[in-house]
Amino acid sequence: MSETPQPADPELSPRRWPWVITLLAALLSLFQLWQPLAGFVPPGAVPFEAVLGMQPAVYFRPVHLCWILCLGLWIYPLQIRGAKYPWVDLLVCLLVLWATLRILRFDYSGIEHLLNGLSQPDFVAGLIIVAATLELARRSIGPVMCGIGLVFIVYAAFGNVLPDVLATRGFSFERIIRFQVFTGAGLYGAPLGIAAGAVFSFVLFGAFLQVTGAGKMLIDLSFAAAGKSKGGPAKASVLASAAMGSISGSAIANTVTTGALTIPMMKKLGYKPAQAAGIEAAASTGGQIMPPIMGAGAFVMAEFTKTPYGDIVWMALVPALLYFFSVLLYVHLMATKAGFVAATERPEVLPIFLNGLHFFLPLALITVLLLQNYSPLLVGAAGCAAVVVASLLRTHTRIGFSDIVAGLRQGATLAVPISVACAVAGIVVGTIGQTGVGLQFTESVVSLSDGRLWLALLLVAIAALVLGMGLPATAAYIVLAVMTGPALQELGLALITAHMIIFWLAQSSNVTPPIALAAFAGAGIAGAQPMASAVSALKLANGLFVIPLMMAYAPLLLTDTQGWPIVVLAGAVTLLLIVMLAMALEGFMWATVPGYLRLAAVLSAGLLVWPEATVRSIGAVLAVVLLVLNWLGARRSV
Repeated sequence: MSETPQPADPELSPRRWPWVITLLAALLSLFQLWQPLAGFVPPGAVPFEAVLGMQPAVYFRPVHLCWILCLGLWIYPLQIRGAKYPWVDLLVCLLVLWATLRILRFDYSGIEHLLNGLSQPDFVAGLIIVAATLELARRSIGPVMCGIGLVFIVYAAFGNVLPDVLATRGFSFERIIRFQVFTGAGLYGAPLGIAAGAVFSFVLFGAFLQVTGAGKMLIDLSFAAAGKSKGGPAKASVLASAAMGSISGSAIANTVTTGALTIPMMKKLGYKPAQAAGIEAAASTGGQIMPPIMGAGAFVMAEFTKTPYGDIVWMALVPALLYFFSVLLYVHLMATKAGFVAATERPEVLPIFLNGLHFFLPLALITVLLLQNYSPLLVGAAGCAAVVVASLLRTHTRIGFSDIVAGLRQGATLAVPISVACAVAGIVVGTIGQTGVGLQFTESVVSLSDGRLWLALLLVAIAALVLGMGLPATAAYIVLAVMTGPALQELGLALITAHMIIFWLAQSSNVTPPIALAAFAGAGIAGAQPMASAVSALKLANGLFVIPLMMAYAPLLLTDTQGWPIVVLAGAVTLLLIVMLAMALEGFMWATVPGYLRLAAVLSAGLLVWPEATVRSIGAVLAVVLLVLNWLGARRSV
C-alpha cells in the first residue's frame, strides 16, 4: 500500500546477508499473524506470555516499529555516492533496540515526566526512534516524505515566529518528543496501529496470493474474459487491476505487476505507448478504491469515522463500479475509433476458471468475514491461512515450505514502507493535534471557499495533489482527513461522505501531472514519454474527480438513510454524466461526434452535476437525445 519503488530483492544480491533479511522478515510476519490469534488463548496457556501473549497497543506498536526499522535498515542500506556502510546500519539497529526497550519500560502512569519532563535517557531514546523513522522514510519512500515529517516537527518547535495566520505556540524539543513518542497521539498513534494490524495482515495475504499462483490466475482469467472484445488486452488490464489492485494496495506495484504483461499486448494491438501506459495507470489506481479490501486507506477510514468496515465496503461499491465503467468506456472508445479488433490469441475462460476454482474460496472467505464486520486483523490472518490451505487442495498449485517462507518474507518487506509512511503520518497528525493548526486550516478552507462547497472541494483536491506528490496515498489521506475533513463537515457533508471524498482525491496524484507516479511507472514499461502517459492517464481516470463531486451532490453512498433505490438512481445520473464527458473528450461514441454536439455534451454534463432535480432532469433528457442522435448517425453510415 506504499506508493514507492520496490527495493532490489536482497536474494538477488549477496551484499547484505540475505538470510538475515529472510529470518527477520519471516519472524515478523509470524509475530503479526500470531497476535490476532493470541487473544483467543486462555491466560496462562502460552509460555512466556509477557512476550508471546496478546500485546496491548502501548507495547505492540513500539515492538512492530522497532522490527520494521531493523528490517528496513537492511533492505534499504545506507549509500553515499555508491558506497555502503553496513556498520552504520548495524549501529543504528542496536540504538533502535535500546531505545525501544526504554520506551517499553516507560512508566505512563507516573507523573514525574509531567512535572519535570522526560529523563535524559528517555529523551534520547525518543529522539533516536524519531530520527531512525525519518531516515528510513527517506530511504524507502523518498526525501519528500522525510522532509514533510521534519517540517512539521520544526513547525511545532518554531511556530511562534511565523505570521499570525500560521503562528502557534512554540514547544520545546523535550515536549515534542514526549508528545510524539510517549503518548498514543503521535508516532505510535492510530496510523501506525492500523498499519501494524489490519494493513500488515492484508499485505501478507496479497503476498501469499502471489507465491501460490492465485494472483496469476486472476490476471489470466481477466485476459480470457476480455479477450473477445475490441481492445481486449486493454480491457483485461482494467479487470486484472481491479482484482489485484484491491489486494496489493499499491498503484505503482499494481502497474508494474500487471503492466509487465498488459502494456506490451496493448502496444502489439495498436495502442500508442502513452495510451497503453495511461490505461494501466488509471486501472491500477482504481484498485485502491475497489472493495472488498481497498488498500490501506479504507482501514484508516473505518478507524477515523468509527464506521464498521463492512459498511464501508458496501458504501464504496457503486462508486468503484462507476469508476471502472468509466475507464472501460474510454478504452472501448479508443479501440473502436482506431479500428482495433479482438485479440486473435486468447485463452479460454472455463479451463482457467476450473484450474483456479479453489482460489476463490479464500477470496470468498475474507469478503464474507469483512461484510460480517469481523476484525480486519483477524480476517487478514484467516485469509493468509486459507490461501495456503487452498493451494494444497490441488496438485498443480501445491506449495512447499520454501514458498511459505517466501510469502512470509515478501509480506514483511512490502510492509516496511507502509508502516514507515504511517509512522511519519502519525508525526504529522501528532503535530496537528499538539499545535492546533488543523483548526486554523479548517477555518482557512471555509473562509476561502466563502461557504461554497464546490470551491472547498476544489481546494481539497489541490491539497491532495500537492501532498500526493511526496506522500503515499494512504499517508496523504490521513493528513487530508485530519486537516480538511472538519471543513467539509462544516459545509454540510456527513462525516463518512467527507472522508470518502478525501480518500478518492488522495489517489489522484498517481495519475495527475506533474508528478503522476503510477503513470511514470507505466511509461517506463511502455517506452513512452512520462508526461504524455500522465496526460493519457488523467483523461482515463477523470472519475477520481467526477465521482467524488457527485458524492457531495448526490446520494451515491449506501447508508441507513439512503437505500439501494436512491443510490441506484444517483448512480444512473452519474453514469450519464460519465458518458457525456467521454463523448465530449473522445469525440466519439458509436460514431464521430461533431464539435457542436460535443459542446452540447459538456452542457449536459454540467446540468447533471447541478443538484436541483429539475435541472438534472433536463440534463438527462439532453444526454439521451445526444446518444440517440449519435446512434442513429452510426446506423445511417453503415
